[in-house]
Amino acid sequence: MDTRFSPEDIAFRDEVRAFFKRAYDEELQARLADKSSFKDAVVDWQKRLFEQGWIAPNWPREYGGTGWSPTQKYIYESERAAHGIRDVVPFGLQMVAPVIYTFGNDEQKERFLPRILRSDDWWCQGYSEPGSGSDLASLKTRAVLDGDEYVVNGAKIWTTYAQYADWIFCLVRTNSEGKKQEGITFLLIDMKSPGIKVNPIVSIDNHHSLNEVEFNDVRVPVANRIGEQDKGWTYAKALLAHERTTIAGVADSKRGLETVRQEASQEINGGVRLLDDPLFRKRLSDIEIELMALEFTELRVLATVASGGAPGAESSLLKIKGTEIQQAIQELRMDLAAYYQGVLPNDLSAEQLGHEFGSAARQSYMYGRAATVYGGSNEVQKNIIAKAVLGL
Repeated sequence: MDTRFSPEDIAFRDEVRAFFKRAYDEELQARLADKSSFKDAVVDWQKRLFEQGWIAPNWPREYGGTGWSPTQKYIYESERAAHGIRDVVPFGLQMVAPVIYTFGNDEQKERFLPRILRSDDWWCQGYSEPGSGSDLASLKTRAVLDGDEYVVNGAKIWTTYAQYADWIFCLVRTNSEGKKQEGITFLLIDMKSPGIKVNPIVSIDNHHSLNEVEFNDVRVPVANRIGEQDKGWTYAKALLAHERTTIAGVADSKRGLETVRQEASQEINGGVRLLDDPLFRKRLSDIEIELMALEFTELRVLATVASGGAPGAESSLLKIKGTEIQQAIQELRMDLAAYYQGVLPNDLSAEQLGHEFGSAARQSYMYGRAATVYGGSNEVQKNIIAKAVLGL
């Protein structure tokens, strides 16, 4: 693998940097940081990416993708993270859209894909259920066919940004006979449908991004079913492969590691910079080596996708190592903050506290504990690798 950038790649990198500097302005950043304007600001940012033609790097060109090479995708992601720019909300662009353009019919592609590209619709994911844990196939939300509609009853949980969503893609049970992976159907459900209730969940980091979604006699047109009835598990596995690839978060982990390095260079412990402490430097270097190995693995997966393939068991490897590295960085930053991470942001000002990152380190650590669980727990990913790669 040749890791040197060509002159064309360098020109593209400069173009990306110039766009980010121009489009991701201070006014937009302030709106993103304000809970009251968060959704509108996210949509605004994604529409700017759409107008630039950069909203869907991994989509096929025929449906609105960029046609970028793996190197260009790598450059874009690296620059995005380096500039501290948030990624797009993944549920529409990176998760349900690949299912629609791969398994959906022409009418569904024409109906949903343009609106996803333009960020006209906000999507959320209806997979996990109360009591099901990581055993997704044990889901109990039921859909009963009634003429040309399904009647859906049940509940989904840990549904990120359901409070903002226009649509939810759901796995529902349409048949209880045979293996539990059989009899599952993939439905696209309008969140404005009568019978849907969203119950907020405030997570341990004191943020509201998660929700429980209840379905009480919700009627969904058969036209909103992806593919065949009872075959939804096949489509769900394809979606999860794309989700696990994005969860790896290599570019963001690189930025997180650099942030820790900078903060450690300013932290004095016993008259010496913490960055100069041999034990701390070893922990930092160990993570850096793991992250470098993960980065090259991700590049190989990107090259496979670019040549017409799809992420397979490699996506499970990316998910495992990516989330473990994220947590290792969060733990290192918590240790760096030491007892300052126990102070809540409203208790003292940053000047009184003497640390600007203590509370942020704690919040990131707390929410980050879920990274090895969502998207399919890492234990499940190891089983997938054992079966698909090792043949066990």
